Order: sequence, then structure tokens, then C-alpha cells
Amino acid sequence: MAEPRTTRNDGDVTAFLAAVADPKRRADAEAACALMAEATGAAPVMWGSAIIGFGEYHYRYASGRSGDWPAVGLSPRKQALTLYVSPGFDGYQDLLDRLGPHTTGKSCLYLKRLADVDPEVLKSLVAKGFRHLDGQTLSTEQQ
Repeated sequence: MAEPRTTRNDGDVTAFLAAVADPKRRADAEAACALMAEATGAAPVMWGSAIIGFGEYHYRYASGRSGDWPAVGLSPRKQALTLYVSPGFDGYQDLLDRLGPHTTGKSCLYLKRLADVDPEVLKSLVAKGFRHLDGQTLSTEQQ
């Protein structure tokens, strides 16, 4: 079985953020990283080459495949600042309604501009997602 490509590593988070080409996206990513560190109480850690993670959880599928993934994370993608809220957004609709302009995927929150969203609501969303998964082991029955 192939090993996951996106794993926790000792990459330099500060250097990664400093290398973001677009100055506005870089500033948003730096501010989001600080907000997430405050909300979680965890230090930012690189996962793969493009994700900054906070905390982690272990997953195990019925197929036997397993691995580790950040409880919450972020990546300054070209199209949007992407925040990974690994438990997904079930039960978070009230926060999403108050957040401001955004779109979501299964576990991804896409923000065009950090200044357009309510930072306290974002902090609460990140903190809840982090507490939901950090240090946990999930099997396919729990997902």
C-alpha cells in the first residue's frame, strides 16, 4: 500500500508563508495562521509542501488504510485561502451563516479575502473543529 504524500514534516512555516507570491494572499495567510494558532493553542506545522496544520488525528478506513491528518489546517491557494476543517461543517451552520462571504467543500472553507469575514466567528469555527478531532482516532463508522 502506498504511503500518503501529505505528511507532517519539519518544513519551515514562516518561510513557506513568506514565499507566497501575492502580497495580499500572503498577508491573509499570515493573519489566518496567527488566528488559527490562537484558536487552537497549537503550533503551526507543515504537512506536505503546501498545508499548514494544527493538531492532528488518526483515521482508519474499513479497507485497512490509515494515516494522520491535521485537525485543522490552511493553505494559501491561488484562487482562495483554503482552511481545512477536518470534521466537516455538520453542526456549524450557525457559524457559517454569520461568517461572511465564503464557499465550502466537504471539509474545506474557501475565503477570497480574510478581511471580508468576521474574525471572531472564524476563530470559533476553527476552535470547534480542532476540539472535535485533535488527538482522536476515527474509523469509517465515525465519519
